[in-house]
Amino acid sequence: VQLQASGGGLVQAGGSLRLSCAANRRILTFNVVGWYRQAPGKQRERVADISSRAYPNYADSVKGRFTISRDDAKNIIYLEMNSLEPEDTAVYYCHARQANLNYWGQGTLVTVSS
Repeated sequence: VQLQASGGGLVQAGGSLRLSCAANRRILTFNVVGWYRQAPGKQRERVADISSRAYPNYADSVKGRFTISRDDAKNIIYLEMNSLEPEDTAVYYCHARQANLNYWGQGTLVTVSS
């Protein structure tokens, strides 16, 4: 399984970015797909995920600002990020889980300047 993340970059506080994660197989075969992030010196944390039934879940820190979605026809997972804050600066990783198997993308860097 390959997960290719893209869309990161440098943005000012209050700005927006959209991350994309393209999978090389049908994402409906996964139980859950989503995004994690890891800031410098911190542990990787879950940002948002969405089940095969399209039920989204968000970390409290991003609720109301981030939206996760999926395009099952294109096998792409999106993360729309609005009202970005410097605390959102991190490498964002795409993730997919099938049963007890976890798959990770290579990460895309998001930097939010104050």
